[in-house]
Amino acid sequence: MTGPLGAGAATPVVPPLRAGERLDREEFARRYQAMPELKKAELIDGVVHMPSPVSFELHGEPHAHLMGFLFHYRAFTPGVRVGDNSTLRLDMGNEPQPDALLLIEPRCGGRVRLEQGFIHGGPELAAEVAASSTSVDRTAKLEAYRRNGVQEYLLWLVEDQQIEWYARRGERFERLAMDQRGILRSETFAGLWLDGPALLGQNLPQLLQTLQQGLASLAHAAFVARLNNHLS
Repeated sequence: MTGPLGAGAATPVVPPLRAGERLDREEFARRYQAMPELKKAELIDGVVHMPSPVSFELHGEPHAHLMGFLFHYRAFTPGVRVGDNSTLRLDMGNEPQPDALLLIEPRCGGRVRLEQGFIHGGPELAAEVAASSTSVDRTAKLEAYRRNGVQEYLLWLVEDQQIEWYARRGERFERLAMDQRGILRSETFAGLWLDGPALLGQNLPQLLQTLQQGLASLAHAAFVARLNNHLS
């Protein structure tokens, strides 16, 4: 087939992404890149997911609070990077776009590869703010993260007023337990202390005060020293 003026072959039309389609990761990426107007789509276990419009109260605002918490940690932890809605290229059936993530830079011993600006492999921490997507985030996405080496998975169930934080135990994910103050402590990122009641209650000063306590801990100082050894 030739173009309108017979100058050569017509440019092939790339089909659009459609929710529920089954694709491999390469075809998913090809179609996604051909739709620059599309803000978010994910491939989970070979199935295309395209979220519904985002609610301010159930997603937009909680997402901003979570990003602020992770950004604050990153600001005081060299060798760590934070991401917002960044595509992860995992196995051939999974290309999710977590709401937030933390990773250790590859040169500091991190797990991922950065190629042409994209993350390949599972980062140390993936986080999701779940409202309409709860069923997927708690099942298929959790399993995809586990299989692909994500070390920790933070899931905020907004409507249920619940936070679930999973850490890797060998090949399994197990939930971290809150202490009597309601604080969850990352096992991968020393000093990353999350005050659950403060986050759920939108008590942002208390949220950051608890995080500052984690950042002032001896464990965080030792973690930063290890990272700095790679950066120097």
